[in-house]
Amino acid sequence: MSEFATLIPPGGLVPPTASKATFGVEALSMTKRFGEFTALDQVSFKVKPGTFHALLGENGAGKSTLVKCIMGYYQSDAGELLVDDRQEVIDNPRAAHALGLGMVYQHFTSVPAMTVAENFVLARDHVPAVVDWTRERKALEEFLARMPFRVPINAKVSAISAGERQKCEILKQLYLNRRFLILDEPTSVLTPGEADEVLGMLRSMVAGGTLTILMITHKFREVMAFADEVTILRRGKLAGVGLVKELTPDAMARTMIGAEELTVQPGRTGEYGAPRIDIEKLNALDDGGQPAVRDVSLSIRGGEIVGVAGVSGNGQRQLIEVLAGQREAESGSIYLQGERYHATREEMRHNHLSVLPEEPLKNACVARMSVADNLAFREFDRAPFASGGWWLNRTKFHEEAMRKIALYKIKTRSDDTPIGELSGGNVQRTVLARELAGEVDILVAANPCFGLDFAAVAQIHAEIMAARNRGAAVLLVSEDLDELLELADRIVVIFNGSFVYEARASEANLTEIGRHMAGH
Repeated sequence: MSEFATLIPPGGLVPPTASKATFGVEALSMTKRFGEFTALDQVSFKVKPGTFHALLGENGAGKSTLVKCIMGYYQSDAGELLVDDRQEVIDNPRAAHALGLGMVYQHFTSVPAMTVAENFVLARDHVPAVVDWTRERKALEEFLARMPFRVPINAKVSAISAGERQKCEILKQLYLNRRFLILDEPTSVLTPGEADEVLGMLRSMVAGGTLTILMITHKFREVMAFADEVTILRRGKLAGVGLVKELTPDAMARTMIGAEELTVQPGRTGEYGAPRIDIEKLNALDDGGQPAVRDVSLSIRGGEIVGVAGVSGNGQRQLIEVLAGQREAESGSIYLQGERYHATREEMRHNHLSVLPEEPLKNACVARMSVADNLAFREFDRAPFASGGWWLNRTKFHEEAMRKIALYKIKTRSDDTPIGELSGGNVQRTVLARELAGEVDILVAANPCFGLDFAAVAQIHAEIMAARNRGAAVLLVSEDLDELLELADRIVVIFNGSFVYEARASEANLTEIGRHMAGH
């Protein structure tokens, strides 16, 4: 690949000037095995002092294993780790912390019922038996005065926004004197504005010579905007290293997937038809009996993709579950193609409604049943799969399964393999094959690409667009705003269970969307 023609050896790139306050980390021939599976295969890479380094790779590429070896959660089977140019043996997270290494996880680790100050102080390795909170709060205020952003130290974590919580996670690491930060998908719970604010402030600290960052991410936009260098892993091996300013997102994507061909997404064609799904003043409760969906109304026409944007936990899951028949509505009405809908299996068949749910192995499959049986769920009691509604034709199950396995590129040992043994991408491909192989007038998809590799994402995006072009009405719920902007014709924002903003995707303003996602 031409963009990566100046690849490695590790350490071969020229770092920007760094102050003595920062330090780097280097892995030399790092190898980690789990039984017969090699998760890391002689991976060498270097994060230079005072740089913002991005770590990319598909699911299973070895990213998490690599950073867990650095942080002491795993011990490598071979290789060396250099911290500040000194060889170190890090056999537990406390040893990593003592060297100034810290990690900010994808999901929050602060205790919601405690205040910000309490979370900070009690995270220290050594806490006095009796805490002088007046003194501690004064010290925290002095600390925050030196930081590029602030948080309300006396507020309970449960009472602050997702953006403020993520700032707390980062500030807590800085308060604990961690000068090398590993960020694991740090913006997955943030609005676009919050993401840019947090990463921008961290970038300024890197530029100021007080911090070194290694960030795991799947968002090329953030890599291009904030990172200096990038390391790419593929199937446990080092695939490429380069300066971000010399690379393109396409070059990085091709390095991540290797020789695998991506499905080409069809262009947007056709005209809008009549409304196929109408939701009127829908209300639903969460598992605790509290309101989750509040007076939601929405109409989607044939040949239209409506994308629902929002930070996780604002009622999206409950809305999808009502449409999929997995949760009772408290009140309101749903109409499919003009007919009242009660989420029965027969109504789904009659209206050609298909569902791509979040966590498909949990919500759309039976893990211990075979791939063939899971593929047959929609039609198993109809000809040619059954006679009289009960006599099953296993030969037809097998023939149809093999056809769909080939058509949708499902990687499985055989059609008899339990679907729970497949990778996440192949489970989603199986559900995709079952839900989209027949006639589809209405498609409901919830985070259909979460955690999947590029090849699976490309195929799912292509299938969703093809269904839209054939005249299907598509409701696409996603926490990935880039995905919504790529696929949707219209975007609505959900906050606290209600739709609070709507715009044509071609006219959508990212700042405005982010503001409404945050409830402003």
